[in-house]
Amino acid sequence: MFFGEFTHSIDSKGRVAIPAKFRKFLEKGAVVTKGLDNSLSVYPIIEWQTLAEKLAKLPLTQSSSRAFVRMMLAGAADVELDKQGRIVLPEYLRIYGGINKKVVIAGIYNRIEIWDSEKWQAFKSESERNSGEIAEKLKELGI
Repeated sequence: MFFGEFTHSIDSKGRVAIPAKFRKFLEKGAVVTKGLDNSLSVYPIIEWQTLAEKLAKLPLTQSSSRAFVRMMLAGAADVELDKQGRIVLPEYLRIYGGINKKVVIAGIYNRIEIWDSEKWQAFKSESERNSGEIAEKLKELGI
């Protein structure tokens, strides 16, 4: 399980260090893809395979399903940890995420999200401001 928030920098080659506590989950391979809210999502290979199977079952007749599948699958790239525990974020994904130098790496249960630091702070501030409203909506879902 991934959880926690870490700040790192991207180097000139597009590499970012993955927090040490997350690395063991990515040793067998991982996939990075476009996430929601202009974040990037990094999935351990086993989680990616589960997600890809679910995506393959979405109805092709619905335009929203086709668009989501295209975003997730066409935007995906295999990544491997190097000896320093870094992965390379492809340029097209860095552009999508608006990622420049500083990033926040957030553990989100079965995946890691990588955010431009400023975008993460804005998202987090907005979420914290609306926490009561969010909590009420989650109650409707039984949480």
